[in-house]
Amino acid sequence: MTENFICLLLLLLVISHTFPAAGEPDQVKYSYRIEKLSHFRFYSHNIFSGPNPTVVNIVPPLEHKNKTTWLFGKVDMIDDPLTETPEAASRLLGRAQGLYAMASQEEIGMLMAMDFVFSTGKYNGSTLTILGRNPALEKVREMPVIGGSGLFRFARGYVEASTYSYDIKTGDAVVEYNVYVLQ
Repeated sequence: MTENFICLLLLLLVISHTFPAAGEPDQVKYSYRIEKLSHFRFYSHNIFSGPNPTVVNIVPPLEHKNKTTWLFGKVDMIDDPLTETPEAASRLLGRAQGLYAMASQEEIGMLMAMDFVFSTGKYNGSTLTILGRNPALEKVREMPVIGGSGLFRFARGYVEASTYSYDIKTGDAVVEYNVYVLQ
């Protein structure tokens, strides 16, 4: 009797895994592939000055209680060129598009939400999406890559940003990005 009961349970178990219950969604089968780690280095030109700025303030900084300008709450929209070298005239690889918000009350700490939009070569039309905290005064800042499109679909990884140059008079900056992404 016990042997029959065990056989019946095993048969029910096999049948329940072979035939999905009514109303269950179709299961998607994924093939496994070896992920590849890619490293990219390029430079973003954050330009406030001149006739064609790449940064536009969309939420101005608030005035603090003691009547001093306070950066907390300030939001800027960016459409910065991404180049192969730090020189502005070097080969254009794409654009850094998105926004950054001053999210810290105690330091220059920004919330970065941006896409690297590639416009040349193999990655033309593909994007990488970055969302994270950028403590701007640190030498190297790390932010996560949370996804992408095109050849970077399902990408994940991280970005290391470091300031290559900064003009204190204009606010213009060149930032080096080292991107490490699994695809």
